[in-house]
Formats: sequence, structure tokens, C-alpha cells
Amino acid sequence: MSAPVIELRGVSKRFGKTLDAAAKLARRVSHAMGGTAKNDVVRAVDNVDLTISKGEVVGLVGESGCGKSTLGRMVAGIMPPSDGTVLWQGRDIATLPPDQARAAKLSVQMIFQDPYASLNPRLRVDEIVGEAPRVHGLIPRGNNGRRAFEDYVDAQLRRAGLDPAYKRRYPHQFSGGQRQRIGIARALAVQPEFLVCDEAVAALDVSIQAQILNLFMDLRTELDLTYLFISHDLGVVEHLSDRVAIMYLGRIVEEAPAEEIFARANHPYTQALLAEVPRVEARKRAFTAIKGEIPSPLNPPSGCHFHPRCPHAMPICREVAPKLQAVAPGHRSACHLNG
Repeated sequence: MSAPVIELRGVSKRFGKTLDAAAKLARRVSHAMGGTAKNDVVRAVDNVDLTISKGEVVGLVGESGCGKSTLGRMVAGIMPPSDGTVLWQGRDIATLPPDQARAAKLSVQMIFQDPYASLNPRLRVDEIVGEAPRVHGLIPRGNNGRRAFEDYVDAQLRRAGLDPAYKRRYPHQFSGGQRQRIGIARALAVQPEFLVCDEAVAALDVSIQAQILNLFMDLRTELDLTYLFISHDLGVVEHLSDRVAIMYLGRIVEEAPAEEIFARANHPYTQALLAEVPRVEARKRAFTAIKGEIPSPLNPPSGCHFHPRCPHAMPICREVAPKLQAVAPGHRSACHLNG
């Protein structure tokens, strides 16, 4: 396996209320008098370790609200972690000199779920795609600057499968699939090495999904790209990914090559997700949803977060959080059943 491009070490992300001076004083007085104040802190991501090698496609899977998008935003540098370290090519992004940190952040771009909300409705397509490369000096300036700008934008649109003749239009004049291609062209315009795709086909029709997925695979080959592909659709992940990480309530609970996950899933949560995937050969069987609702990240269960919904839960599951450990070569799982 090639060297890691992105490495997460003990990464966590917490969200909480910002207290004014009066609220902070009231909380200190309450604590001094023996009271307990409610701690409204959401642990969106909880102590995650993940390594992504160059040229790899890693699928990140889990139910809505499990922290997938937050993790993707930390990988893309859109938000900093509360704890832990994000390494780019072996170096901590937070400690890089400004010019190197800027280059590292340009090298990782994100494609968002909603292909309309992620585009500025007041800008034309050429401005949306060309603004960042112009600001970062990727387009030559001077007497022929405008011509260079036009040619550069045209090349990015063609690469994403769009006709440059439409570059004077606004986002609302395009279909959902075309808007997603605009988002892809914008991401590619700064010449990244790594793409974070956050449910990038979830909002599209099935036929358009197939076109965008094929585009991602073509771009991977053409530009030697690395992907973190976030999705709740296991069918899409199975088609695209080299390796799959399963996330539940802020934690990675299983990680393995895609073939291994779909053939020999180890964690009860992964097994339950796979049991819900519709299959042609099993079209007559009844599907059973995973028991219960995903708990609130404001008050996650103790021990293994999945134990309230797990059919195999034991007393230790309620008390001790299982560690992510090897169960086969290249296959890790966080479950007390393995111990």
C-alpha cells in the first residue's frame, strides 16, 4: 500500500453553547454551591483514527446523524478538530508554515450533498468555477488574463462533462445533475489531490447518480485522485470503494477492504446495515429495520454506543467501550464479541 495522504489520530469534534459572562458566572456559582449544570455538548466525532493512502477510495458509511459529514469537513480543513491531529502526507496541518498549510488545504477539496445550496446563486458558472484558481494564482495574469481565464474555466467544465457554452448561466438554470457537475468542476479547478465527497449523489435521480459515479471513477484514473466517499447507500459504496469504514454515533466501529466488509462483516451494526440492503435474489423476504433509534449525541450511551440496539449485548457492553482491533488481516472491528 502507498504512503498515507490523510491520517487522523484521535480526532474528536465537540459542539456546545457559547456562554456569555453572566452565564459563566452563574455556572461557577452553581458548581461552588454543589449544584450541577446541564452540559449541552454534542460529541459529533469521538476519538477517530483513520488512514487513507494515495489513490485509494475509502467509503464512510453510517446512519444520518452519526458524524460522517463532520468528519469529512475536518478532513477537508473546513473545520478544525477539538482534539487529535489531522496529518497531510505525514505532517500536522495545524503546525505547517502558512504557505505549506495553504497548499495542503488547496490539495483537499469537498463536494457537497446539495448541488444547489452549495453554489452561490448570484454568480454565473464561470465565476463559480474560476474564482478560486484566479485568487490562488493558478490562472496567468497580464494582457491575456481574460483569455486565459476563459480557457481555464472551459477546460474544467469539459472535464466535469459540461458544455462551456453554458458558463454564462446561473445555477438555477441547471438541473440537479448539471449543478453537481458544476460543484465537481469548482473542486477540480484548484488542482486537488484528494476529494471529500459528502453524499455527492444522494440528491440525484438514479440514472444521474450512475453518470456522476462513472465520472468520479474516470477522474480518479485521469488525475490520480484519492477519495473519501461519504454515503449511507451501501450499494454505491460497494461499487466505488477499495476500503470501507463504518461509523456509529461518532465512532468508527468497523473498517476493512470492501470485499471483506460485504462478505464477512464482523460488527453487529454492520451486519444489521447489510441485512437491510435490498437484493434482487431476496426480493420476497421481509426486511427488518435496526431495532430502536440512534441515540442523541448529547447523551450517548455508556460503554459501546450500539449496545441499546444490539441483539448480542452483554453486561460489559454497557460499561466498557470496545477498542477497534484486528480480527483479520486489514480488518478491524470494535466489538466485545471478539474478545
